[in-house]
Amino acid sequence: MPISQIAFGSPAEIGQRDALRAALAEFISVLIFVFAGEGSGVAFNKLTDDASTTPAGLVAAALAHGFGLFVAVSIAANISGGHVNPAVTFGAFLGGHITFIRGILYWIAQLLGSVVACGLLKFATGGLSTPAFSLSSDVTVWNALVLEIVMTFGLVYTVYATAVDPKKGNIGILAPIAIGLIVGANILAGGAFDGASMNPAVSFGPAVIEWSWDDHWVYWAGPLIGSAIAAVVYEVFFISPNTHEPLPPTDF
Repeated sequence: MPISQIAFGSPAEIGQRDALRAALAEFISVLIFVFAGEGSGVAFNKLTDDASTTPAGLVAAALAHGFGLFVAVSIAANISGGHVNPAVTFGAFLGGHITFIRGILYWIAQLLGSVVACGLLKFATGGLSTPAFSLSSDVTVWNALVLEIVMTFGLVYTVYATAVDPKKGNIGILAPIAIGLIVGANILAGGAFDGASMNPAVSFGPAVIEWSWDDHWVYWAGPLIGSAIAAVVYEVFFISPNTHEPLPPTDF
């Protein structure tokens, strides 16, 4: 069972060079990803007089996030594993592929990366708004919670299948593009309802910069629940307990 693989790690891990390098890689990757994704919305609003909620705006957001995540995962994969998402880190922790201590370092780096990205974006655009995630008028928090759970399940399941599974073989080469594609596809499916975050860090940065926290808990609870379900399902049914090997940071 995945729970038996969970490791707390040593407090000394906080000061280890490889752990700090991995956290820095996560910070940079999230900064690049959020700057591109959030920036696409800011740019579209400027070009269309705040019409980013149109079908064209949705497609633009899906492309920017999909492309940006593909790059962000690729550039960090050999250093930190390219999580670029606290929900992915949480799923990896539940599967025993990262310690609690290293996971906390990743979370701090990911959240800071998002805040810095949104701050830089606001400054670089002359103070334009970096819209926080919010629910559409006809969507309840429970609708959004289910959406975030299902979409994040798909994302983390994809991560497990293409990057974590020891039996992944050559398909691991496709992991960054597969992860980018599932995020882009989920944005097309759920973006019109709640913005399709799937990533607490992506939601956290704009919320801090714009100081807008309406229904923000949904963008944490949904992704973390979806990630936990995906991690447990994949570990229990598809990673054999007899061959389970926690992956070192350089592999994930």
